[in-house]
Amino acid sequence: MSLPYGATVLEHFRHPRNQRPLDQPTAAHEGYNPLCGDRVRLEVRVEAGAIRAAAFTANACAICTASASLLTERVTGALVADVLALRESEVVAALDTEVPPARTACAVLPLRALRAALVGHSAPA
Repeated sequence: MSLPYGATVLEHFRHPRNQRPLDQPTAAHEGYNPLCGDRVRLEVRVEAGAIRAAAFTANACAICTASASLLTERVTGALVADVLALRESEVVAALDTEVPPARTACAVLPLRALRAALVGHSAPA
């Protein structure tokens, strides 16, 4: 039997990183995909223009959950400006599997929620 997703998606779906509510987040946003029902909440702690901690909670498919797990790992320690510059194609590529066009919205939902959470958080002048 072949599996529909690659090893990276399966690993991050079965053993998601940072899947928990974050203690004292400074920014948070919940994203929802009405087409499939995925719901993901990204929470971050922003200090001095950088993401010091990131976590998520989700009721979502394997692709969305894996994407949120990978994303929280990637952005922890990153500058907000760099995170806001992430392209959706980079997030999809990090899944290391073919994501069907109909499932791309699932893969980028965590990034869109993170971007919405970061509105108003930029590097100090």
